[in-house]
Amino acid sequence: MELNRKQLFFLFWILIPAFFVTGGRMSAQDRKFTVVIDPGHGGKDPGAVGSSSKEKDIVLAVGLKLGKLIESNYPDVKVIYTRQNDRFVELNKRAEIANKAHANLFISLHCNALDRRRTSPQGVETFVLGLHRSKDNLDVAKTENSVIMYEEDYSVKYEGFNPNEPESYIIFEFMANEFLDRSVYFASMVQNQLVSNSRRVNRNVRQAGFLVLREVAMPSVLVELGYISNREEERYLKSEAGQISLAASIYNGFKEYKREYDKKSYVFTGGTKSRQEQVKQASSANGREYRVQFLTSPKKYENGAAVFKGLNPVDYYTDGRTYKYTYGNTTNASESRELLRKVRRIFKDAFIIEFEDGIRVK
Repeated sequence: MELNRKQLFFLFWILIPAFFVTGGRMSAQDRKFTVVIDPGHGGKDPGAVGSSSKEKDIVLAVGLKLGKLIESNYPDVKVIYTRQNDRFVELNKRAEIANKAHANLFISLHCNALDRRRTSPQGVETFVLGLHRSKDNLDVAKTENSVIMYEEDYSVKYEGFNPNEPESYIIFEFMANEFLDRSVYFASMVQNQLVSNSRRVNRNVRQAGFLVLREVAMPSVLVELGYISNREEERYLKSEAGQISLAASIYNGFKEYKREYDKKSYVFTGGTKSRQEQVKQASSANGREYRVQFLTSPKKYENGAAVFKGLNPVDYYTDGRTYKYTYGNTTNASESRELLRKVRRIFKDAFIIEFEDGIRVK
């Protein structure tokens, strides 16, 4: 598909800032893990309006609760908000806040809505930046992007982008998002928690062209917490119990993401070296490490899960998007065979695997 001059300029404008921001980053070991919480809308922009509530108020309440959970449980994590009160923040300023902080994660919170003449569905969906694969995804992106019309000179600032014209979204076909895999991973963690913990209707993880996500140089998600246009769901969204539950579910997703981040980055947490660092040290000093693999699943489970049938503690490693669960670790080959006999009483197909420098040897 051929691009015109304005679209080419727009593409250049999008990609160049991300290049310079990522190029100037400090390493993960040199700075605190930083998460930016972005409650959508605010001030003169109410967002979606329900029968008795406004999107801007709901997402602010959930965002502040989420931030408190992270701050209370992760003193090593820095939490930044794009807004902590009822004020209007331009979309490009939200990304600027995250990029200046060299953030590791960007979480934008919103509520969905349909025209009141239509019967409203309900449920949660978590978006990552990308090309909308359906008309529904495009409609959500149009609604959230229309906030730029509250901004002065938006047509100049966003280089002619019109949120109501499908042609404007062609640009997202050409965007190479180096953070997409990690964004999808985090989005999946959040979506699973919203469905299982908060018991919301599952509308899945999706991709669409959101302006608020396009400029952030880090893994990022946009969470649609529910439909404010659905009376039943609106009652839940504006209730204290509902907001606490939603914040807790997103926090649980964050906890999973941070745990994986720490393992892969060899970050020290709470004064104790991460499991991955311990493995690396043990294998470097004593040769290869042996573990017993007993289960493979597309789902991630915590220690104590019923699926482990009493085995504890359990570790895991990932192969693509598959979780592979292991029990025990030793640098002694004969001890590994003892571990295998123990595990095979429960999981008959268990087998021994080897690691060197924290990486599986195949």
